[in-house]
Amino acid sequence: MYKHLQERYAPRPPVNVATLEKMKAEGEKIACITAYDASFATLVDDAGIDVVLVGDSLGMVIQGHDTTVPVTLNDVIYHCRAVAKGMYRPFLMADMPFMTYSSKEQALDNAVRLMQEGGAKMVKLEGGAGQVEIVEFLAKHDIAVCAHLGLKPQSVHKVGGFRVQGREEAAAEQMMRDAKALEAAGADVVLLECIPAKLGTEITQALHVPVIGIGAGPDTDGQILVLYDVLDITAGRKPKFSKNFMAGRDSALDAVKAYAEAVKSRTYPGPEHCF
Repeated sequence: MYKHLQERYAPRPPVNVATLEKMKAEGEKIACITAYDASFATLVDDAGIDVVLVGDSLGMVIQGHDTTVPVTLNDVIYHCRAVAKGMYRPFLMADMPFMTYSSKEQALDNAVRLMQEGGAKMVKLEGGAGQVEIVEFLAKHDIAVCAHLGLKPQSVHKVGGFRVQGREEAAAEQMMRDAKALEAAGADVVLLECIPAKLGTEITQALHVPVIGIGAGPDTDGQILVLYDVLDITAGRKPKFSKNFMAGRDSALDAVKAYAEAVKSRTYPGPEHCF
């Protein structure tokens, strides 16, 4: 009846927020990846991934859009529900799509839907100091939150494209202030995307919560990549921080295992993947 008690003593107990905090404290790297369906969810679970994100990146890699903006809440719930059924150990995080958290009440309603209908354990939202009240409101309602800083794909039209953020001193200082404010507001994880490696190191060292990076250098507490990039499925030009782990391997499972091992052993990302 009390499944959570059985899981706690399982050989591979499910990852939770406390697990991630412990990994940061002990210096163990956190391996994260995106997934969008049950089959891939099973594969990444078998590969030893710690955190799975059902990202609004599905709008680009699954739906064929140029940005993540067209993705709806129902889209994320659909994919999240499928992923939740395909895995056991990884911690499941889901993106809150564009304009689904423009007020505290809207954010709470939509976060609840992601958890109750989608099976998410944590929600991720983009934004800096402007989202502090939203994060604080969600945290007060016991909802685990990941705050996303740096390049924010939902804001791509505002910032003028997919560009590295935080290169100027003033922008870097603001990002540091935002990260600290979001942590103080109750964010359980901070994700940094496309920022200089030096800034990624400084923010990771300044925060007590786990920091996950994608194009944020080697010193963040964990790394995340889009599964389709790991498997070299993505067509066309790929981000600088991506790496093809299918090269020299015979199966998708071996490729994802290699990615997880590279994160854990600190061989990925290398200098060629950093800004």
